[in-house]
Amino acid sequence: MKLLLFFFLTFSLTAQVKGVVVDEKNQPIPYVSVWVEHENTGTSTEENGSFEIEVKDKNNNLIFLALGFEKQVIKAAQVDKVILKTTTFELNEVLVDNRLETKTKEIGTPKNEMYQAFENGPRIDLKFFPFLPAYSKTKYIKKVALYCDSRMDDVSIKIHFYKTNEDGLPGDEIINKDLLFKVKNGINNNLFVVSSSRLIMSKKGIYVGFEKLIIEKNKIEKKTKDLNNNEIIKKTYLPYILYNLEERPFSLIFLNGKWIKKGTANTSQTMVYEPAVKLILTN
Repeated sequence: MKLLLFFFLTFSLTAQVKGVVVDEKNQPIPYVSVWVEHENTGTSTEENGSFEIEVKDKNNNLIFLALGFEKQVIKAAQVDKVILKTTTFELNEVLVDNRLETKTKEIGTPKNEMYQAFENGPRIDLKFFPFLPAYSKTKYIKKVALYCDSRMDDVSIKIHFYKTNEDGLPGDEIINKDLLFKVKNGINNNLFVVSSSRLIMSKKGIYVGFEKLIIEKNKIEKKTKDLNNNEIIKKTYLPYILYNLEERPFSLIFLNGKWIKKGTANTSQTMVYEPAVKLILTN
């Protein structure tokens, strides 16, 4: 397996703001996604709901997003304590009948063994899994396999599942709770068991995404020099997700509170970076 590592983002922001995110019962909400509106800057809340983020101006808005809660947009100068309201969630894609689990089928295997890893900051990258008739006898999603480079222990990542809308783009999330998993140290194919969520392959297909958590225990620091030869501390967050170049019409990422499409929207194909994610199906 060949691996190349690239670094996308640099951080040169000036004003730091701190706060805590809680629910209506004043309980902290961990792993909330926090973005600076109209900027490629974001973070995640810690297990105690606290967060720190740098902004260019404290009059800028921050976007708060968490599964099961209403979206909040608040000025950076007013985020000492952010209260998120719960939302109603319909579990219309979850099946509740019995499974046999006597057969398995692996889908989404990359076509090549050339992988690249990006320090891509706070965002959700997606891979689309279309439904094929061959999946009808193994329609349950048992495991998610994700290739990544951790470089230390106790690193967590969040996995998302999305319905497919009529236009073929990702819709609502399928389940109403965060799927948090720990990845292994080193460059590995991590297997995450999702059987308890009772997910099935929809005939419209399904989107699977990962979200890097910008939290202290996922952080590594390295001394480096800036353009003026001054010593600085560079912060990056693990794990590095591995990607393949695949022929697709476009790729999708969730950044700054919205989906962003990269590539063409017509039937022509282009080469896009796609996370190296596989699904293990069962009966």
